[in-house]
Amino acid sequence: MLGISEARRPALETAESGTGENTAGSRLGVHIALFVTGCATFVNLYVTQPLLPQFREIFHASELMVSLTVSAPVLAVALAAPLVGLLADALGRKRVIVAAMLGLFLPTLLAATATDLHQLIFWRFLQGLFIPGIIAVAMAYISEESPRGTVGSTMATYVTGTVVGGFSGRFIAGLCATHYDWRLTFIVIGAITLAGSLATWWLLPRSMKFVRQIGTTASLASLRLHLKNPQLLATYAIGFNVLFCQVGSFTYINFYLADKPFLLGPAALGAIFTVYLIGAVITPVSGVILDRIGYRRTLRIAVGMIVAGILLTLIRSLPVIIAGLTLASTGVFACQAAASSYVGKAAGRARSSAAGLYVAFYYCGGGFGSILPGLFWSQAGWVGCVAFILCMQAVILVLAGISWKD
Repeated sequence: MLGISEARRPALETAESGTGENTAGSRLGVHIALFVTGCATFVNLYVTQPLLPQFREIFHASELMVSLTVSAPVLAVALAAPLVGLLADALGRKRVIVAAMLGLFLPTLLAATATDLHQLIFWRFLQGLFIPGIIAVAMAYISEESPRGTVGSTMATYVTGTVVGGFSGRFIAGLCATHYDWRLTFIVIGAITLAGSLATWWLLPRSMKFVRQIGTTASLASLRLHLKNPQLLATYAIGFNVLFCQVGSFTYINFYLADKPFLLGPAALGAIFTVYLIGAVITPVSGVILDRIGYRRTLRIAVGMIVAGILLTLIRSLPVIIAGLTLASTGVFACQAAASSYVGKAAGRARSSAAGLYVAFYYCGGGFGSILPGLFWSQAGWVGCVAFILCMQAVILVLAGISWKD
């Protein structure tokens, strides 16, 4: 019910358009394409984070309200991801990725037309609806098409692209808001998204190992199997926790650094996200480490980095805070590489729907991560946020220790 015969596979593979065969000779092209895909997607997702203190003044709104410009697309990703996973298991990989990237382009541009906070939140939510068609399907593509023993390094290449995109979006937003207008941010980001979609269409080889899931019954059956899989459930919870902590820390650190004694403006806050570029260097290394020492050991090291980095941000010295954010974000990227790679290992079949569920839990964590720490911020400021984030890290270690197998 979940698969098709080998004899029928070649005919179905021809449905995937592409520019080259996914063989050993095209591995470099695959890595470049996946890097571009990740970059052009994540340049959108967290773009408003360095603008939050400015939005607080422009729209005369609270920290919690303006943080909805971050949580709205993240929660939209969580809502759409399971459906996108089912769609990709029926239609294929590359066509869904490219169509979703082209769809993301439109609400990105329309966000520049927003006249109030509610309109901006609405367009941000629409942006989020298209993003799962890229990230969930890219994860499935990597799990299926990567030669044995290279899934970790290939996934790390994709995650590196997301790291560079995440930094670039925030940095561009900070510069535009400081020297021009915050609306220009979305025009520039929209152009990058369009260029990235065309590059992905041109560079990404067609799938060679995709097996179509025929019919709604088979697709729903795959979802039921995933939700009964203890290893996948643990991985979904770990993903929820990872992005919860990442978004929570990098959302409320902006208010912490915008207030006394730091008083940083939008451009400086955008530049703080340069720490993401360290992650771009470290993440490919973490992929190699992942392939060598296994999932659980890699995760333990990564969580240790997160804890140490978050604790450093409590020292009221800007260089030390930047060092702490660098260490913590690098740990998060390593956690993401480990968890997203483990989805394909634990799922076996119907990897797009499995990845779709992972993305749903992961970004649901990100959505709550931009909201719940705000309750601790209102009571105890940044110290309260840090305490909450540190408590969450224990959950990651317990779940991986109980459920993951190398």
